[in-house]
Amino acid sequence: GRLKDWRRIATRYDRCAKTFLSAVALAATVMFWL
Repeated sequence: GRLKDWRRIATRYDRCAKTFLSAVALAATVMFWL
C-alpha cells in the first residue's frame, strides 16, 4: 500500500510541482544552514 500512497502523493504534488520543489529546496537549505 505504500507504493499506492506514494503515487497518490506524487500525483497530488505533480500539479503544483514548482511549489513542491520550492518547498523541498527551502527545507534542504534550512537543514543545511542548521
